[in-house]
Amino acid sequence: MSRTKLSPLILVLAWLVAPGALAADDPSIQGETRSGVKAAMTRFIDGQRSADGSMLHYDPVSGDLLRLKLRELHAGIVSKGHFYVSCADFVDADGREVDVDFLVVPNGSGFRVNQALVHAVDGEKRGYHVEQRWPGLF
Repeated sequence: MSRTKLSPLILVLAWLVAPGALAADDPSIQGETRSGVKAAMTRFIDGQRSADGSMLHYDPVSGDLLRLKLRELHAGIVSKGHFYVSCADFVDADGREVDVDFLVVPNGSGFRVNQALVHAVDGEKRGYHVEQRWPGLF
């Protein structure tokens, strides 16, 4: 792969795995967009809850079905390609801290979560790899 083609990919990967990358906040995302993104995340989390109140989430990296208890939604929202991205902190059944990023898209007059991705486990960041398969989305 040429250096020219590799450089943008490296920047995207660095952005995705850099500490605090999605803890960032775009102050231009305000009003109905900001509240709509947060409401979509809350609806998604509530819709994934099991009888014990945990959000069930399949983690394809570990191959586990995680039972996640919500600690807090992060205040920050950024715009990344076709998505608004925000995250939340959870604790799994083993006591590990799990940071989940939510890819949120406009949906009619509101917003919906398109995908939830484990971004970090006990502070160890992960890359998504979707930027490699679908570079037009990011």
